[in-house]
Amino acid sequence: MSRQNYTFTSESVSEGHPDKVCDRISDAVLDALIAEDPLARVACETFATTNRVVIGGEVGLSDQAKLHEYMQRIPDIARACIRDIGYEQDKFHWETVEITNLLHEQSAHIAQGVTGERGDEGAGDQGIMFGYATNETPEMMPAPILYAHAALKRLAEARKSGEQPVLGPDAKSQFSVRYEGGKPVGVSSVVLSHQHLDASLSSADVRAIVEPYIREVLPDGWLTSATEWWVNPTGTFVIGGPDGDAGLTGRKIIVDTYGGAAPHGGGAFSGKDPTKVDRSAAYASRYLAKNIVAAGLAERCTVQLSYAIGVAKPLSIYVDSHGTGELDEALIEAAIPKVIDLTPRGIRTHLALNKPIYERTAAYGHFGRAPEADGAFSWERCDLAEALKREL
Repeated sequence: MSRQNYTFTSESVSEGHPDKVCDRISDAVLDALIAEDPLARVACETFATTNRVVIGGEVGLSDQAKLHEYMQRIPDIARACIRDIGYEQDKFHWETVEITNLLHEQSAHIAQGVTGERGDEGAGDQGIMFGYATNETPEMMPAPILYAHAALKRLAEARKSGEQPVLGPDAKSQFSVRYEGGKPVGVSSVVLSHQHLDASLSSADVRAIVEPYIREVLPDGWLTSATEWWVNPTGTFVIGGPDGDAGLTGRKIIVDTYGGAAPHGGGAFSGKDPTKVDRSAAYASRYLAKNIVAAGLAERCTVQLSYAIGVAKPLSIYVDSHGTGELDEALIEAAIPKVIDLTPRGIRTHLALNKPIYERTAAYGHFGRAPEADGAFSWERCDLAEALKREL
């Protein structure tokens, strides 16, 4: 039997964190290319440091002759991201940062493996992908990561609206959540490090600014007199972003997913088009796990999919209900291929992934977000639940 009373901790980082700046740029480049060519193949990596952004990777287009034309737009796309995030520091300013674009044509050998000799579409790489869902929150996400994201997102809104102009773009949060009877009931500690633009502010001053917003996003009663607060525990935090620490695309894979509450296959998401199963199959795994929970087949569920490069069908489907379901998991595993095509093309079609919907996923998590009208976060829908129940 799983533990029922314990404390679990997850962290999040803001859109101004150096790694998230890079994720944002990589996904903005992806969106720009998919907007022009829905079948674009993109693997875009970004590195950022003091006064410098370097963008590299591979691009494959239906009309490869247009690649040079599209590449001319990349520096402006990166600057727009940095400007929206809010960086106007002396050593990292959207207007003056040096941007180097090293994107080039996709390897013909990789393209051949994905397209396949028979014209069918294989996976862009081998790998394992995990999805997870739990009924402990309405969003079917683990509470620690959900609220760690929510706090930073709310603070970013306050900063960018002008309500709290003294806050800077760079921040990290960490919530330790108490569980009783297997359900989250409160927060035992809050850790928040937030960049501020006034060097005279103390840790206590920053806490006074941020605490109301943290209380706003948490359920009533979760913060008590026993909750420990650690706000800017090292003191002054004025130099932030890539000037304070270098950033790189794909380094926040646990922040992007379930905050450590579920397994992770190791693949990052940002900058990758949906032929890359690192991204699309991870979205499909979450979609399946969420619909299994929504169907009432389990209170908690982990789904694993595995793929081989150039092979269309998944090599395996694994379901674990963590002892919270009444059906044999093997029955659910057998039902899944009857309700969704899990080839890369099938996932892209079912979730409508060939759209410019990725830049907004780059911060505050890829999961637990509301599906949007233009198809963003389609993997958060619960429209497969009834079909699953019918097959069982």
